[in-house]
Amino acid sequence: MEFLSLIVFLLSTSMANSDHLQQSIILQCLSNHSVASPSIASVTYFPADPSYTSTLQSYIRNLRFISPTTPHPLFIVAPSHVSHIQASIFCCKTHGFEMRIRSGGHDYDGLSYVSESPFMILDLFNLRSVSVNIEDGNGTAWVDSGATLGELFYAIGQKSKTHGFPAGVCPTVGVGGHFSGGGYGNMMRKHGLSVDNVVDAKLVDVGGNILDRESMGEDLFWAIRGGGGASFGVILSWKIKLVSVPEIVTVFRIEKNLEQGETDIVHQWQYIADKIDENLFIRVVLLPVNKKHLQSIKAKFIGLFLGNAEELISVMNQNFPELGLLPENCFETSWIESVLFWSNYPIGTSMEVLLDRQPQPEKYLKKKSDYVQEPISKENLKGIWKKMIELKRPALTLNPYGGKMSEIQESETPFPHRAGNIYKIQYSVTWKDEGNEALDRSLDQIRKIYDYMTPYISKSPRSSYLNYRDVDIGINENGNASYSEAAIWGRKYFKDNFDRLVQVKSKVDPGNFFRYEQSIPCLESWKSVMAE
Repeated sequence: MEFLSLIVFLLSTSMANSDHLQQSIILQCLSNHSVASPSIASVTYFPADPSYTSTLQSYIRNLRFISPTTPHPLFIVAPSHVSHIQASIFCCKTHGFEMRIRSGGHDYDGLSYVSESPFMILDLFNLRSVSVNIEDGNGTAWVDSGATLGELFYAIGQKSKTHGFPAGVCPTVGVGGHFSGGGYGNMMRKHGLSVDNVVDAKLVDVGGNILDRESMGEDLFWAIRGGGGASFGVILSWKIKLVSVPEIVTVFRIEKNLEQGETDIVHQWQYIADKIDENLFIRVVLLPVNKKHLQSIKAKFIGLFLGNAEELISVMNQNFPELGLLPENCFETSWIESVLFWSNYPIGTSMEVLLDRQPQPEKYLKKKSDYVQEPISKENLKGIWKKMIELKRPALTLNPYGGKMSEIQESETPFPHRAGNIYKIQYSVTWKDEGNEALDRSLDQIRKIYDYMTPYISKSPRSSYLNYRDVDIGINENGNASYSEAAIWGRKYFKDNFDRLVQVKSKVDPGNFFRYEQSIPCLESWKSVMAE
């Protein structure tokens, strides 16, 4: 027994010494290739450091990836200077580590902070400055990738009551991932996506070079605006053009259930959602209600109108009287205050909450997406309601297209989902219980509703939204491992733009250093896939 204890002690001591040696080698490499002050050592965290766990977990938005079985990074660098990024790239290449780049941690399947290979995390939360300039014509801003949407909106709101920016409705989403995947929000019918309003960017490439739009060239600048920036380099910051918003906008939230004619209303919404005044965005959230004496579906209609309530009521009466919107349902406010309304904060909440980077509470979650190009019939909607009630938990969020989105060509940016789409569906399931049983049950629920929807959504390909990352689509429709996984998710996310993204990737990162489970492949690997 004493001999066995001695062996265990010697093995543990050897492993500890090995870890310490590896840490010393890595830290020496990082320090040798960074000259910034403060030193890179002060923003580098190894597993033995007291701040490692809190730094790792502070931007994990999906509790699925906090479990003890989740692979952890060998170390984390939270750069406060560009040289910290350059050093991290150099040392990862030297020692064969993968680099995961995280700006806000909202990627649904955790691809910015989880890998099965030895990896580190480059966490950009220290790079979050926002500089707004409303003196240069229509207004512009430089925003760092580590800033949140809330911090960006707050900075704009502090400078102007008549400027805004089309981006997402969740304030804690990181700018870096949001912009590079497209940037979807409730002003897109009027002003397009976030990437449709990006005019410059600064990026660190695989060689450690700092590039702007002019030096990176139009092909790479095209690719990072919707193609997923982490496939091409580390995007430091973005220059955006602000958009004009009226001093008064109007928001509303109305709930309907089956007894109140919900099916008829949702059915009619499909016919007007993408065609109504482009100043109006009406989201529909569908939730199963499973109570002891009630099984039903609840529909929430949430609206933003870039104008006053009187104008909104007129538009609704002419185009969508079925909803029954009344003046008392409307709330007139400023654009920046509408951001709080859409984030479910009570009316009158201080703008300072937009600076809070930590959403509460965190959840276990899984999400998927689809695009609808033909209205779904009433009978088929009833079938969907029945399936949702049967499964108990999946929620569907319907986001309308049309307006500006139909005017921009599919090839203008890597984001191709433009004309021809009535609305996008986000499927969502959340749960609170730990363990594999709850995980398996929840994944089964969302996969079943996704499969059930197959007849009603876009085809050839069945398209998906890049920023709703979904590793399930790395396998084919029969559930088997596919010889050409990239062909499946690449076409779903990017359609015909995928080929150009592969060409850009092959030129700027031929060694495929910037990679993850659904990163853009290089041309050589793509050719080998196509030859199989």
